Amino acid sequence: MSEVTPPASWPRPYWQPGEDEVVLQFYVFGKFELELLIPSPRYGSPGLPAGVEIQRFQNAVLRQWEGYPLNGALGRLIQEDTPEAYEQARIAPEVLVVRGVLKDGASLDYLRDTLGVLAGMLDVGGSAILDPQILTLFDAEHWRHHYLVKDGAPPRNHVLILRSDEGGDRSWVHTRGMRKFGRPDLSLRHVPERDLDRAGVLCEKLVELLSLGAHFSAGQQLDVEGIPGGLVAQPGGSLDDPEFNNTHIEFRWAE
Repeated sequence: MSEVTPPASWPRPYWQPGEDEVVLQFYVFGKFELELLIPSPRYGSPGLPAGVEIQRFQNAVLRQWEGYPLNGALGRLIQEDTPEAYEQARIAPEVLVVRGVLKDGASLDYLRDTLGVLAGMLDVGGSAILDPQILTLFDAEHWRHHYLVKDGAPPRNHVLILRSDEGGDRSWVHTRGMRKFGRPDLSLRHVPERDLDRAGVLCEKLVELLSLGAHFSAGQQLDVEGIPGGLVAQPGGSLDDPEFNNTHIEFRWAE
């Protein structure tokens, strides 16, 4: 009998021990066999990591839950952004809810394994996957294209980067989704119009650094080309903050 090659690890080269927790949550809409056999090994996953579980619901029953994600403000946003995927999810008979809270660690193998299970679910009846942490509903094709990337999709694919108007020529560039890495989200305040592209690139680089284990301490200076004096990190916020559903690190452009 040939030996099974273990999947390649997803290391975090900048990781340092801390008290952070990783939060994963996904909704998989579809129609599934009574006995749920998920072919996750074909996607390099031995199955869900310890601490992450699957709950199975009838969609009509879950719809009565106050936090049902296709209702309310999130539901309206999803319906506007991805109407076809929204309709697939709405009429799906069942929902598999994948969720867990994990201790932060030195690799992203937990994410690799969870994504492999989600991919397997699409092969056995899943039609759409909702990631509420980034306010996005994917149909099966879009999800595969976005996440089934050789050696793993880049961290940027797991995070939503948003821009909000702050008045005048200033903008707020911020993220959602970093709790999947056990890290705070990012908040770049008072970004002038001329620096928007620079802020977007910076945000992507910081997402990668944090997802690979880095931390920023209060008052830590970040040297940024073209910004005299750089930017200073200010951790803050709470897990209850509706703008992030997470703590965050703020960097503020000079007035």
